Amino acid sequence: MPLTVVSKRITAEELGISHLSDLLGSASNVFIKDNQGLIGWGQALKLTAIGPDRITNLDSQWREVVAEAEVSDSAHLQGSGLVAFGSISFAKESKTQSVLVIPQLVIGCVENQFFISYINIDENQAMKLIQRDAVQEALSFTAGNISPAQFQSKVEKTIELITNGEVSKVVLARDLKAKATNFNPNPGLLKLSKKYATCYSYLVDNTFGASPELLVSVQFGAVTARVLAGTAGRGTDVEVDKAIGEALAHSHKNLVEHKYAIDSLINALGDLCIDIEASSEPFSFSLPNLWHLASDVSAKLKSNTTSLQLLEALHPSAAVAGTPREKALSIIEELEGIDRGRYAGPVGWISASGDGIWAIALRGAHYENNTITAFAGCGIVAESDAESELAETNLKFKAVLENF
Repeated sequence: MPLTVVSKRITAEELGISHLSDLLGSASNVFIKDNQGLIGWGQALKLTAIGPDRITNLDSQWREVVAEAEVSDSAHLQGSGLVAFGSISFAKESKTQSVLVIPQLVIGCVENQFFISYINIDENQAMKLIQRDAVQEALSFTAGNISPAQFQSKVEKTIELITNGEVSKVVLARDLKAKATNFNPNPGLLKLSKKYATCYSYLVDNTFGASPELLVSVQFGAVTARVLAGTAGRGTDVEVDKAIGEALAHSHKNLVEHKYAIDSLINALGDLCIDIEASSEPFSFSLPNLWHLASDVSAKLKSNTTSLQLLEALHPSAAVAGTPREKALSIIEELEGIDRGRYAGPVGWISASGDGIWAIALRGAHYENNTITAFAGCGIVAESDAESELAETNLKFKAVLENF
């Protein structure tokens, strides 16, 4: 049955809120940054795919849904009309489904302008889906399939492979696990959206977190991306913290790691885009507990390409896989020996026009069968040190450990 979508503008006063994140409580899908973005409730339709062609498959399914949908959109804002929230598995071999989810209700905020979209239900039915009060007991995480000692050993093996010239960079990850029944990620997402306001707080099909890394944004043919590669912990006082940020920007080890990531992105964009421009020099980008080395990239699409088609070309980048990509992926599969699921895969949303915003699913976890699995990873290069890389994963786990 074709989807029937109605979108219109609405005010914060009519919603009884001050900020978009005030609505977090019972949401099934979330993609927000600085209280701008989209929150969804319920499920009107879910598209799934698995295997090497999962992204192309989802793109084809989405085009069919769009072609048949009946859309009335008087809001005319980014994300109004028909949209789907998406989460893509990291590896083509993953047994975890990649999904596009169309909620029954979407409330969005763009430049402080609110809108509401309801799909296959009326407005009264849609508004009843919102439950704002929510609690969740704190989770207790323990080592997962890869213990800290095992992770250090895998890092050391990777450094050997790099030193022997087999590969230049490999991103290795480890996991933590927690048990919970009737888990609700919304209270934790509310904390993340406030503490990590400059990150993309996301929830799609039980995959959730707060990602600092924009994989790609497509709006009216304009493409933007932000590459993060290279990490340092925050300092204990203002002067120390400033010195750490400045040192990161001049760290040879981190600059080498970053160059692999930025080159990977620019090369991937080359077939689909023109006028590709990147930051002349990487800059230090601060989060509450970390410094990252960052570069911004902009480009223009050559033709009518959807954001999902761009994902097919961009994922996985050197920032989450390594260089050269196929060799790095084979090492990840061999050394990690576990299914990353949607960790480090694309997460975001796509509109009926094919535009969308996609981050990389980092600083988060996935909930399934009463088990929450969190991942954190590091880019390993020749100058890496196993103990330092383990410490970096501990820093990256904090987003989940301190808020859920």
